[in-house]
Amino acid sequence: MFWSLSQSYSILRKKMRASPIRIPTVSNDTEWDFCFHLSQQTKIPAHQQTEELYPTGGSEESEEDTKAKEKTIDCMSLPREKLVQSQKKTAQLIKEKMNTQANQELIRCVILSRITFGEEHWKCAQALASLAYGYLTLRGLPAQAKKHAESAKNTLLTWKGKTTSDKEKKEILGALVMLYYTLGVAWLLQNHGREAYFNLQKAERNMKELKELYKGGVCPHGLQVSEKDLTVALGRASLAIHRLNLALAYFEKAVGNIIATKGDRTSDLVTLYEEMAQIEQLRRNHDQAIQYLQQAHSICISLFTEVSPQTAEASVLLAKAYTMSGEARHMDVAEIYFIKSISAYQTALGPEDCQTLMAIEDFYKWLIHNGKKEWP
Repeated sequence: MFWSLSQSYSILRKKMRASPIRIPTVSNDTEWDFCFHLSQQTKIPAHQQTEELYPTGGSEESEEDTKAKEKTIDCMSLPREKLVQSQKKTAQLIKEKMNTQANQELIRCVILSRITFGEEHWKCAQALASLAYGYLTLRGLPAQAKKHAESAKNTLLTWKGKTTSDKEKKEILGALVMLYYTLGVAWLLQNHGREAYFNLQKAERNMKELKELYKGGVCPHGLQVSEKDLTVALGRASLAIHRLNLALAYFEKAVGNIIATKGDRTSDLVTLYEEMAQIEQLRRNHDQAIQYLQQAHSICISLFTEVSPQTAEASVLLAKAYTMSGEARHMDVAEIYFIKSISAYQTALGPEDCQTLMAIEDFYKWLIHNGKKEWP
């Protein structure tokens, strides 16, 4: 069976290479549909697996019954082994940044989980949640991510309510954190702030419950979704629904977590400082916005040099922040940062690059607005 599955994947890849690039939608998920139908031919329902692999007593078994069950167990060992191999291969492909191949291997994990555990088992739902997360983070396809996350949700919630094993509950909670995070960020990418915030709150509650199961309340390192990732997403969702104070609180918490683990000169802080500056500008706290952007600019210089695209972008944002303050004392400083950004873009990307030309356009607009007719 697995040789034919491998050959089918090869055919699928050739078809994908020959086809024009497309953005799949929920109704046009050919990779998933193709692999789903393959799994339907071999899947074993969860209740049958439990009865076959783990007999619970009753009438005495004949020798033929015993041999038949042993044969079933031997047959099931192959998909289990293939599943472990596929999970390891997925991790390696992600490490090598081979995102499309990693996502296809996640599809294979779902198929093997269906065969091994049955469609209604939490491990199958866990594999679906991982696939949804893969579509979001590896492929940037929120519609696909939402489709598979919704498919896994009810099964995980049902098993969470009835399981008595702490080990199982930890895994299920981890899958729910990943699932609700995926749904939240997917909604956010589609500009639905309320739905995003609603799902991310659920992820936050499940993460809190998960931490309580571990002694000391420390979040386990093996989670796909880190506490920092979730906190940042909650900040962005709060900003999307214009809850500025809440968004700022989440971003401040994320900054604290990053500084505690990676120090205060990491690139992870640049985007956060820029988003915090955006909030302060909306609150008309221009001096505070400038301070955040100065921190981002300083990090860019230390990590990427003064003539990098990252530093150029930070310079543009600083120039605009000084302009937005409306204070005369900031106009000369704004001009300096406009010129610095253009110079950095020209050196790093060339004079004809789109980002260089956009920076020049922003500067000319500023010059005209301030009554200046030519570049100094």
